[in-house]
Amino acid sequence: MVEVIWHGHACFEVRGKAGVVVTDPFRGIGLPEPRAEADLVLCSHGHFDHSNYGPVKGEGGEALIGFVGSKRVGEIDVKGVATFHDESQGSRRGKNSVYVFTLDGIRFCHLGDLGHDLSPTQVEEIGEVDVLFVPVGGVYTIGPETAWKVCLKLRPRFVFPMHYRMAGLSPTFNALSTIEDFLKGKENVKKVEGRSLTFEKADLPDEMTIVVLKL
Repeated sequence: MVEVIWHGHACFEVRGKAGVVVTDPFRGIGLPEPRAEADLVLCSHGHFDHSNYGPVKGEGGEALIGFVGSKRVGEIDVKGVATFHDESQGSRRGKNSVYVFTLDGIRFCHLGDLGHDLSPTQVEEIGEVDVLFVPVGGVYTIGPETAWKVCLKLRPRFVFPMHYRMAGLSPTFNALSTIEDFLKGKENVKKVEGRSLTFEKADLPDEMTIVVLKL
C-alpha cells in the first residue's frame, strides 16, 4: 500500500513500506514550503523551486540533484534519465533528470521540469511506468499538448498532472496553463477532494486514468 501526497507544484511525497520519497521540494513560490522525513529526496535539477531538500530530508536520508544513472537507497531502487529543461538541448534552462523509482512493487516516474517531448531512446530508458507525474503548465516545461503525447508514449496506469497555474502561486507563474487546459477533452479523470491518494498495485486501473489532487 502506498500513499501519494501532493505538496503543490512538482512536489510529491510517496510513502510505502520500503520508505518515503519526496520529489522536487520547493521554496519561494507562494505556497507553504513542504515538510517531510524522507529517506530519499529526488530533485530533477537545481532551481530553487525544485531543490529545497533540507526541510524534507529525514535524518540519514539522501538527496539527489540532477542524478543520472542507477542506484539503490535503502530498499528503494532509483534511476535518473538525462533530459533537458527546454527544447534547445538545455541551452536556455539547463539539464533535467527524469526519475524512475520503485516502491512496494509500483514503478513511479517523475518527469521534473521536462521541457521537450521524449525521444524513443529516453522512453526505452524510462521503461515500464505504473504512475506518472507529468508537468502540464508550459512556459518553463512542456505544456498540455506535449504532456499528453508523453503520457501516450509511456502509457502509465495513473497520471498525476503537476506544475500548472493554481491559487497561491506567486505571480511568476501566472503564465502557466491551468489544470483544466490539460483536462479538456480527456476521459477517465479522477478528481480527489484532498491532497492524497492511497492505493496498492492491485488497485491500478486497466485504462490510463488522470488523477487530480486538491490542496
